[in-house]
Amino acid sequence: MSPRKSVAETAATRDRIITSALALATTAGLEGLTIGRLATDLGMSKAGVIGHFGSKEALQLAVLASAVERFRLRVPARAVGATPGTQRLGRAFDEWIDYMGESESHGGCFLTSVASEFDGRPGPVRDAVLETLGAWSAYVREELRTAVESGELPPDTDVEQVAFELDGTILAANQAIQLHRNAQAPARARRAIARLLTT
Repeated sequence: MSPRKSVAETAATRDRIITSALALATTAGLEGLTIGRLATDLGMSKAGVIGHFGSKEALQLAVLASAVERFRLRVPARAVGATPGTQRLGRAFDEWIDYMGESESHGGCFLTSVASEFDGRPGPVRDAVLETLGAWSAYVREELRTAVESGELPPDTDVEQVAFELDGTILAANQAIQLHRNAQAPARARRAIARLLTT
């Protein structure tokens, strides 16, 4: 076996573990990930699974990074072509609401769930969640400032307050969609966001 093929196979196995771990974490949570369960699901030994990461925490961080990349490609990346400001923000939030309701293996907004799971647990996973959500908040505030500068929003708009209310709306939408299975939640969230982006 050539070294190049070995490296490619190792990377493919690692990706397969992360994909399986992400699917498991959507129902069991990141803390609920067990090496034994993953090994069984993948037909691997426990040593074979953990050997790709070194520790459970490293596996959790890899799963989180994968979820972040999926979110990036599914939400802000699809809003890139929209006009900066309220149109781009509206498109991004619209994509996020769609993402929450999709019946894929992620089972809703994984990042929102992980944020709740780790909000009171200090450590590298919480730090990574904070960094991710901080980047999203910065994105929202920047688009809001652009909207103010272009005259889409009034010059006295409290950007921090609007960002806070947008965040609250999306959190409420996720819970209504995932926990309550409220079929009206996406439409209600979109109306709330549209109102916030036109005040």
